[in-house]
Amino acid sequence: MNPDRIVEAALLTSEEALSISELAKLFDGGIGREAIAKILSELRLKWMDSGLDLVEVAGGWRFRSKPEMKQFLDRLSERKLLRYSRAALETLAIIAYRQPVTRGDIEAVRGVSVSTQILKMLESRSWIEMIGHRDVPGRPALYATTSRFLDDLNLRSISELPPLQEIGVGNDNHS
Repeated sequence: MNPDRIVEAALLTSEEALSISELAKLFDGGIGREAIAKILSELRLKWMDSGLDLVEVAGGWRFRSKPEMKQFLDRLSERKLLRYSRAALETLAIIAYRQPVTRGDIEAVRGVSVSTQILKMLESRSWIEMIGHRDVPGRPALYATTSRFLDDLNLRSISELPPLQEIGVGNDNHS
């Protein structure tokens, strides 16, 4: 069987991004990482003129619909888009841009307390996780974003987040 077709089928049917190591398992050691990388490069070119892109994200490689397809695909989706409160989005942004952070760090930036439900919701979405404890009295939990967060935003690393000025955050122009 053609290795290109096997990799293509795996990527198209997987719900999660697949790393080169995971893709190599398809061949039980018969094809190396360089060959898998070459196949991925060829698949990217093959799909270039379609409605899908083969993209690399933090968790590996996956197909996604091209941005210009969104307006059409949204018509098929009957499920409601999840809406996040401003507090939840602010909390997530603070964690993403200042990680690792404690609940106290988040509260210091926001100026208000952080609801336990917000942290639990972000954890249940697998966008944040507790990665340890700060070595200070009380040993508060440290939070950071996950590879799932990066995958859901189609990012390879946290460094690909837009600068804060670009998204309208960080301006001290409060009237």
